[in-house]
Amino acid sequence: MRLTFTVAPIAFGIDKFANVMVDWPNYLVPWINDIAPGSGQDFMYVVGGVEILAGVIVALKPRYGAYIVAAWLAGIIINLLTYSDFYDIALRDFGLMLGALALTRLAWAAPATQPSPVKLPAGERGVTINA
Repeated sequence: MRLTFTVAPIAFGIDKFANVMVDWPNYLVPWINDIAPGSGQDFMYVVGGVEILAGVIVALKPRYGAYIVAAWLAGIIINLLTYSDFYDIALRDFGLMLGALALTRLAWAAPATQPSPVKLPAGERGVTINA
């Protein structure tokens, strides 16, 4: 999950600058385009930068980065739900948001560092148990 939520935001963020996979400004709801400065493509440059940063943070600190990705996906869902004909993509992004939230739970449950090995007293070393 960590790899997915690192690579996907970075890949989609980079594509916001190139529009190879899709013409991203077409997914921007008009009311956001009206309040954002510049064009829809200018806004997508900002979106791409945030997505790249979020992916890097997931790679380095998944405990916090996955929350950022989940919040970012929530914003995308709101954008898509206020625009007709993109409900299927909003549902997909909802599933991705749940995955990002699951990653946060896993990241917080895992120890931040590897625990040190247990040191046994001298008399208990080398004891084996046969089944």
